[in-house]
Amino acid sequence: MQEPSAGPEPSVPPAPPTPPVPLAALLSWGDLGLRQVTGPPAADVTITWAHTSEMSDPYPYLLGGELLLTAGVHIPRGTGPDTSYFDDYVARIVAAGGAALGFGVAPVHDTVPGALVAACEAYGLPLVEVPPRTTFSGVARAVWQLMARARTAELRRITEAQQGLAAAASRPDPVPSVLRRLAGRLDGRAVLYGPEGTEIAAAGREPSGEVRRALAELARFVTGHASSTATDTAAGTRLTAYALGTGPGFVLGVAAPHRESGDHTIASVAAVLLTLLTGEHQSGTGAARSSALVRLLLGARREEVAPLLGGGDGDGATRWYVVHARPNTGTPDAVSASALGTALGSALVDSAQDVVRVLVPAGPRQGAGAAPAEPAAQPGWTIGVSAGAAPAEWPAADVQAARALARAAATRSPLVRHAERRGFADLVPAGEAEAHARALLAPVEAVPALPETLRAWLSLHGSWDRTAVALSVHRNTVRQRIARCAALLEADLDDPDVRMELWFALRHPRA
Repeated sequence: MQEPSAGPEPSVPPAPPTPPVPLAALLSWGDLGLRQVTGPPAADVTITWAHTSEMSDPYPYLLGGELLLTAGVHIPRGTGPDTSYFDDYVARIVAAGGAALGFGVAPVHDTVPGALVAACEAYGLPLVEVPPRTTFSGVARAVWQLMARARTAELRRITEAQQGLAAAASRPDPVPSVLRRLAGRLDGRAVLYGPEGTEIAAAGREPSGEVRRALAELARFVTGHASSTATDTAAGTRLTAYALGTGPGFVLGVAAPHRESGDHTIASVAAVLLTLLTGEHQSGTGAARSSALVRLLLGARREEVAPLLGGGDGDGATRWYVVHARPNTGTPDAVSASALGTALGSALVDSAQDVVRVLVPAGPRQGAGAAPAEPAAQPGWTIGVSAGAAPAEWPAADVQAARALARAAATRSPLVRHAERRGFADLVPAGEAEAHARALLAPVEAVPALPETLRAWLSLHGSWDRTAVALSVHRNTVRQRIARCAALLEADLDDPDVRMELWFALRHPRA
């Protein structure tokens, strides 16, 4: 096996970050009239750009892979076929990595010098004749257009591969599905190696024993070195290993008979997906969440499964926040909802209609007696946060977060928290407060939408516009509902004492 390489040799100039195009495609560009004079078959030659130079030594100005265009202005007068000028000139182009030489037969020369043809043939450099009617800028433009087409095709191929890999990762068997999709895209073999170098899963055509052993050795190589990728070749097969970012041991190995433009990007996407999948497997969070869901469905209480969801020290009494969030523009999708959950420090995310709900475990306390860290405002979102709640209180916290979000939207605030503090209402026994609330609000409780409208209107200090925004209705609808409440309650809702009593009642549950 050859020594694996983690990247290009330092002495090799980096090629431009664009896909190369076959020289044959340029020769077939109809209106250019280019003709290959000598050199290897055009189908086996690729170019990365076209560069014009009349320097007698173009070496310092070439990156490698170019079609070098010249009209022969640099050729000294009286240079005959027996001089070494052309040999030196072609040798420097080849040393710089030039892919081909284009010679314009006008205006200096009528034909391609025979000595130049012989030198290109000797060094294996493709030589192309550029007719008088074709400008060098026209050739460069054709190369650019061919490269733009190749780049578009490459991006389309990468995009389709990314979509396919993402779909595979969402299947019930995500790791085998990702490997199968990757192997199919690269027409090769994809293998996931575990921490001990064992083959956990594989897909694609079974390679020869030599290739299989070389790929396994390459995987072991990346686990013991700082580089996250390594390449090698065995039995004419290109090998690549990607160390996954889940800690030492997990490696993606790829064996393909050939490498096309974009293959590295496609394999890198698969490596990222496998990193996420194996990372969740290693940490056990995915299994813990599944276990919690199963236990809930089978009748367990919330406080019994809460320790499985993370956050805190495993104590069922750990406080949690319920967060309701709405994007400032558009509607939330799965990606933006997941990103919000990550920013808030929780993977427990639910996206329904235009609101994202996140269950966030309370962060660490900064000192004895200090309150847990609370969810913070996030750019591009309007957020409502509940008070800290034990698992048994999650439904009430969900209501608090919804009301806080409505208030945030009405006041155009990025974040509103539910106020949790003791007041005069706490001095009244709960039973008496509930009985008073039922009696006082009975006339409006029988009419849908009136209690919630009254609650929102009172919480927003009687603002018609803000209440309309919070409830997503027209301001006239709010006026009509409040007028109906005043009539049913037979009360003057402009009286502060009446408003205070109604607010007291609305804050207490009614059976």
